[in-house]
Amino acid sequence: VRVWKPNLGTFELVKGPIFTNILLADEINRAPPKTQAALLEAMEERQVTIEGETLKLKEPFFVIATQNPIEYEGTYPLPEAQLDRFALRLSTGYPSREVMIEILKSRLKWQKDDPTPDIKPVVTKEDFLKMQWTVETNIYIDDAILDYIAEIVETVHNDPRVEAGPSPRGGLTLLKVSKALAFIYGRDYVIPDDIKFIAIDALAHRVILKTEYALEGVTPEDVVREVLEKVSVPTEFKRG
Repeated sequence: VRVWKPNLGTFELVKGPIFTNILLADEINRAPPKTQAALLEAMEERQVTIEGETLKLKEPFFVIATQNPIEYEGTYPLPEAQLDRFALRLSTGYPSREVMIEILKSRLKWQKDDPTPDIKPVVTKEDFLKMQWTVETNIYIDDAILDYIAEIVETVHNDPRVEAGPSPRGGLTLLKVSKALAFIYGRDYVIPDDIKFIAIDALAHRVILKTEYALEGVTPEDVVREVLEKVSVPTEFKRG
């Protein structure tokens, strides 16, 4: 926002929380449409517009969002265009008893409700950008696996139960995240198991089912899972 500074006789830009590297958007499906539209611009264009002025966001920039189940009062499904900007969607579900005990023990250890002020960085921004560059330039993915990605996305998109399937962003997400996964596992090449490991998390939230199938209890996760079982997995591919 712009704040009037009487001593200067002018308005001064006060940057909000979106000007950061990691943005946590809690309960995003409670946000008003104007806020969601601003977030959409930031996620897609890496910029925000304030009173006609465009301001670039610094790298790295990514969004981690939470949302409540849509049956909760005051929540609304996110627009398809916004869902498509999220690389992955993970469902944590309700914690098991073991996890709940760990939560309770952590609270006893912290001796406070909010431990975030005590969190220490585990990597510098420069090192993180270097890792991104390594994933982008040094992780090999063979044409056979690119074809595997394309066939998965196409098969999901053409499934007769699907009203609207994943856009090309779904395939691009499989490409980028599989390379990052290979890097995490210490490989400089992607294997089909990398694609299978992330496919449901990368594609299911981009799938809108036809009403009759949704009413029958079919889920987007079911569709992607069945496609993974149906599509032939490449057995011959180069490893760099």
